Amino acid sequence: MNFNFLSPVSDMVLAHNELLSQQTLGKKIKIHSKQEGIPELENVDMAIIGVLENRNDINYIGEEFDLDEIRKSLYSLFPGSWHKTIADLGDINKGESVEDTYFALKTTINILVQKNIIPIIIGGSQDLTYANYRAYDTLAPMVNIVNVDSKFDLGDSAKPIKNDSFVGKIILDQPYNLFNYATLGYQTYFNSQEEIDLMDKLYFESYRLGQVSNDITLAEPVLRDANIVSIDLTAIKASELSSRQKSSPNGLDGKEICAISRYAGISNKVSSIGIYEYKPSSDDAITSMMVAQIIWYFIEGVNCRIKDDDFLNDESYQKFITLVDDQELVFYKSIKTQRWWIEIPFLEEVNTKLKRHTLLPCMHGDYLDACNNKLPDRWYKAYQKNCI
Repeated sequence: MNFNFLSPVSDMVLAHNELLSQQTLGKKIKIHSKQEGIPELENVDMAIIGVLENRNDINYIGEEFDLDEIRKSLYSLFPGSWHKTIADLGDINKGESVEDTYFALKTTINILVQKNIIPIIIGGSQDLTYANYRAYDTLAPMVNIVNVDSKFDLGDSAKPIKNDSFVGKIILDQPYNLFNYATLGYQTYFNSQEEIDLMDKLYFESYRLGQVSNDITLAEPVLRDANIVSIDLTAIKASELSSRQKSSPNGLDGKEICAISRYAGISNKVSSIGIYEYKPSSDDAITSMMVAQIIWYFIEGVNCRIKDDDFLNDESYQKFITLVDDQELVFYKSIKTQRWWIEIPFLEEVNTKLKRHTLLPCMHGDYLDACNNKLPDRWYKAYQKNCI
């Protein structure tokens, strides 16, 4: 496998790893080193990739950075009772242009996902999500993205791509592969009313910070339906991070962001995840450990995945039918996991790209709402997109 644009994990990190207990994660994963080269990917389930690209950060001032502290923190953690194999493939360095970095990341993700290996990307500015999305052009007919962020990042798509406008590029650039875009933890005062209205007009999903903090389980069905998950560290409140990283006094706390990461891991559909906007500083230990724990919980989730969405076997689920304003709603409940889905009806002439979205993950509460003659919001938005 040709990964010439991947540089090995630094000798400093490897020296630190040598001093760790034999039971730590750093001793259990395959690591790209100068001495050993890129590890064999056979039987690898997840691959960590650093991307040292931040030139499209709106606050970019030319500083360089590395991910050594994150790796040292991650390697020092102890794994759970895991059966999945993990590799650290090292870093993608800045290319001659940002587009060169995008190409390297897109190519790497495309190869890994084809091999059923889940890339865990550590950035770098969040516009790298665009390259992640473009990697799916030849992999999936339609793609769902979940952005854990205080902002929608729609921006002005007529201007060059930046870390606060990459979603606009995803929506408008060909080929058009985006089916659903959902934002978890957005904060209203960071988003213009025009952007909020556009999210509604496009029938995309948005969950305010208060909603997510009040009931973290709201995130689970959203993430269960995602292919790509993008986490912006600025969604985390300032008191949880180092001084350089601080963005807002309000945001997700450590437990909430780790719960969201675990939900992403247990989703059978999520095939890549990125953690972005890392800004190292002299008091970096707290942020690097936060990122390490976010990754740890994602890996934990992947190890807990259960195939529960095979509805061909009548004995594997229960089926419930309700009527809301003359609209028949069909729900499915997995007997294995107790997770819920709702059926989305299709018009006969509907775009064949959307066929695989006939079942939409939902919550038990959505079924209860339907029993009380209330259409579930997720169902309504998915139905409207299918009818456009």
